[in-house]
Amino acid sequence: HRLLVVGIVAAVPLLKLDYYVINEETQLLAVFVAFCVTLYTQGGDAIFNALDQKAVDLLKEHNDAEDKVIETLEQKLVFLKANQNMVNDFNAINEIRAETYVKLNAAGAIKPQHDFKAQVERILNMIAAEEASVTEKTKMGLMTEATASVTQKFSSDKALKKAALDSAIATIKGGKGKAGADPVQAAFVQFFKEKAAVVKASKDDSEEVAQRESMIAKMNSVAKNEGFIFEFDANGKPSML
Repeated sequence: HRLLVVGIVAAVPLLKLDYYVINEETQLLAVFVAFCVTLYTQGGDAIFNALDQKAVDLLKEHNDAEDKVIETLEQKLVFLKANQNMVNDFNAINEIRAETYVKLNAAGAIKPQHDFKAQVERILNMIAAEEASVTEKTKMGLMTEATASVTQKFSSDKALKKAALDSAIATIKGGKGKAGADPVQAAFVQFFKEKAAVVKASKDDSEEVAQRESMIAKMNSVAKNEGFIFEFDANGKPSML
């Protein structure tokens, strides 16, 4: 402002004494100066704020980009820190694997013995079940045969039929028959005595041989299907595979 005042004061004598002649260039300069002064005083703040806002926006974008880069680097740092013990982790895994192999080898030495025991028990249980089945079938067969024999005997013998009737009536009355024993029961006992004597005197063992062969075939079938480590020969003797 002081320079402007000094300029105006100096311009008065210069113009009055015609030391400086105002022409078109001077007028153009004056207009330009007036424009600049007006622009500065009236729109300077707006121009400043616009340029300053642009600078702020550029700075914000730059800071955001830097924050993203820093965040990415921090994530990479965390990843690297997490993997810095990777060698130790692999060493621990190898140690666990070695211990596991040792335990598996120890179990492998015991497992065949355990499998053999389980297979023997399987065969023994199978033999016991087969013997129980054969025994039951034999008992049922004997009872059927005995019933048929006694029934036929009493049907064809009138004396036995009368004795059985008298025994039944005496039993109902609470007394005893003439013979003092149940004739039907005595007939069954006599049948089994005779049957036992016949079996004892007989030298025919074809039924036993057939049963043994059937049992051996069943045991070999189970041994093959279930992967046993032994099998049986024709005499039923086991042999390792």
